[in-house]
Amino acid sequence: MIELQDFRTARKAISDHMRLTPVFAARNFGDISGFVARDRIPEMFLKLENMQVSGSFKARGAMNAALALEPEQRSAGLCTASGGNHGMGVINAARTLGVPVKIFLPTNTPQPKVKKLRAQGVDVALIGAVWDDANRAAMEHAHESGMAYIHPFADPKVIAGQGTIALELLEQQPDLDTLVVAIGGGGLIAGVATAARLLRPSIRVIGVEPTGAATLFESLKANEVATLPSVNTAATSLAPRQSSALNVDLIGKNVDRIALVSDEEMQKSAKWLWKEFGISVELSAAAGIAAVMNDRLGDPNPGRVGVIVCGTGMDGFE
Repeated sequence: MIELQDFRTARKAISDHMRLTPVFAARNFGDISGFVARDRIPEMFLKLENMQVSGSFKARGAMNAALALEPEQRSAGLCTASGGNHGMGVINAARTLGVPVKIFLPTNTPQPKVKKLRAQGVDVALIGAVWDDANRAAMEHAHESGMAYIHPFADPKVIAGQGTIALELLEQQPDLDTLVVAIGGGGLIAGVATAARLLRPSIRVIGVEPTGAATLFESLKANEVATLPSVNTAATSLAPRQSSALNVDLIGKNVDRIALVSDEEMQKSAKWLWKEFGISVELSAAAGIAAVMNDRLGDPNPGRVGVIVCGTGMDGFE
């Protein structure tokens, strides 16, 4: 079990290394003609994790997991497999600790992210067609090298770190009725939903996945960890073929619904965020907006809606 104290402990541990990201009310919309729900868009409050250290929320979980390692574990360095953002978070943690780092990426990682990671001057390897392939290689390398492996989502310390977002958000905007959270492997939503429900049992939590990578949607439907035969989405950071039992369990207990959105809907939402608010995000970070703007929350009256804008980038414009 992950308890409320775990999230509070994580917040204390990482606070000197993270930014308190802002929340702002998205009101007085301009052109919303391209969205299904244009006549009934709820009041939205955006938590801008695209402004977090390393460019996404992933820095939180990576830092919390790295700080929890014993000194001798840290000294050999850190390694992981990533769709990009978690890799940047692990690099940030490694630099904070002053230890080596190696990042494994699948070949479907968007080129801007590959270039961004390589520009950090660290060891980056492209292996496998999808994240699951790169992850196997990372785990093998950790075993052979003695490096500490930091899982991007199936780790209680990582989940606790990501859940610190909920503690902040519900302090910054305490009257929210619904939270909308993008899902990749499930670390973000597992942490945010669990922490939010411990604080506010009545709050509604909606997860969002691409139609081409409905990993958690299928897992909850089957009531077990499902493995997709393939993934088909440009939002590669939301596209593992498989999650984990830990994430499926926490999400099943604390998430009300998983909505599905198309790549086209995410791209339209990313462009809208830029045009309307000057916020530049990767495709996956627009998933929550896409669910709201296309009436996928499964509730005609969702109340005041908090949306986590999870990462910066430009692939939402390509």
